[in-house]
Amino acid sequence: VVRTVDDGRAVVANIAGTTTDTDGTVHSFEGGHYISVVGYRDNGHVVKIADSANPAQASYDITDDNLADWIATRGYATS
Repeated sequence: VVRTVDDGRAVVANIAGTTTDTDGTVHSFEGGHYISVVGYRDNGHVVKIADSANPAQASYDITDDNLADWIATRGYATS
């Protein structure tokens, strides 16, 4: 994520299931969904998600551990 974002690109991830962002908001896509990882902080331990699913929550931050778990249910991401 860090290298890709630093190169001016985004990571597209195919996720499924439920996660909680750093503000405590739950994001649930049991049937699957695509998100973009567009930024990071704390040396990549927190990532910024751009998400088209809900305009009221177009972007949010999650931990890298939560992102890894969210991706693992689908199995891939690409940059």
